[in-house]
Amino acid sequence: MSNLSVVSDVSSVPTVVVPESVRFRAACPDCRARFELAAGAIRLAIGATSRTTFYSFTCPDCDAAVRRPAGERIVELLTDGGVRTLRLHTGR
Repeated sequence: MSNLSVVSDVSSVPTVVVPESVRFRAACPDCRARFELAAGAIRLAIGATSRTTFYSFTCPDCDAAVRRPAGERIVELLTDGGVRTLRLHTGR
């Protein structure tokens, strides 16, 4: 069974507007490049445990897919900064 639902009235869904100036510093473990990413370039997945909570992005220099663990503070910073969040659910 799917955990997705359809929203028929989009106007009732709250929208968060984040300024384009919100940037996050990141580094690539593959090519060791350091750079800044806009909130739209990062994805945050929040799972039931610390093992299933992470953020990910693509390195702008080498195109490597990067996945890093996200503790409580990182989750707070990313969500406050407007990073899109996916909540992972168990199949209960």
